[in-house]
Amino acid sequence: MAHKKSLFTQLNEQKWSFLFIAPAVLLFLIFVLGPLIASFYWSFTDFNGIQAAKWVGLANYKHIFLNDPRFWKSVRNTVIYTVGVIPPGMALSLMLAMAVDQQIRFKNFFRTIYFIPSVTSVIALSVIWKWLFAGEKYGLINHLLILMGLKPIDWLMSPVWTLPAIMIMSIWAGIGYNMILFLAGLQTIPTSVYEAADIDGANVWGKFWNITLPLLKPTMVFVVIMGFIASFQVFERIYIMTESEFGIGGVLDSALTIVAYLYDMGFRKFQMGYASALGYVIFAAVFIITIVNIRFVKTKVEY
Repeated sequence: MAHKKSLFTQLNEQKWSFLFIAPAVLLFLIFVLGPLIASFYWSFTDFNGIQAAKWVGLANYKHIFLNDPRFWKSVRNTVIYTVGVIPPGMALSLMLAMAVDQQIRFKNFFRTIYFIPSVTSVIALSVIWKWLFAGEKYGLINHLLILMGLKPIDWLMSPVWTLPAIMIMSIWAGIGYNMILFLAGLQTIPTSVYEAADIDGANVWGKFWNITLPLLKPTMVFVVIMGFIASFQVFERIYIMTESEFGIGGVLDSALTIVAYLYDMGFRKFQMGYASALGYVIFAAVFIITIVNIRFVKTKVEY
């Protein structure tokens, strides 16, 4: 009898557990899995979001790779953005992490100050930096350049400077988040390793190159992978800082990235089928780059 009561209780608890997870599962099916399946089907169709989708097979994918120079320009801009943001951002974040990891006064205050941009809305940051990069009359950065006797730069209206301006803003905005990750990695390194290096007569640079960097490899792998994913998905700051009545991406598409191009095709030109195909091309690129990064740096770390 006790066994039957125990079994009944277990079944009753399972029913309640299913009831509690049902809303989350339902939301996942409606807002994640459903759109994924629908967009995968639409990527093989000519669909404008209103009329019935017309099956075209691989025509969208063929046009993306063979007959779409604007797509390849967005890929080029995305690669330049990625290369220009990840290495400098990692270097600056590591420097800040090592600085605030020292026994200095107000180090918690400095950690907080550097981390604030990471928890601030990207839209708010983009609006602020758009004002900072404004023309000669209103932009604070150009005002400082003029005070230093330098020629002002038309940052967001120049095909040369638009993408670098957005890269500067992205590096500044991401430093705090990566700093926290590197700080956590630094604090996992045993102090005994540094003490042994001191006994062997290692200097500061010797300890950095032979101890800190090798033992930070797992953290660096995570930062690189997340940086690649974020760079290939960058959109909000591109939209806020370059969108105009002429389109998105700046003058001559100088700052057009692949996600911004997807938005332009899907929600400005209403080529939903083509935009869906672009979405799966982006997914494949991010997936391949992530696997390559993991395989390339997959080594065992020993303390």
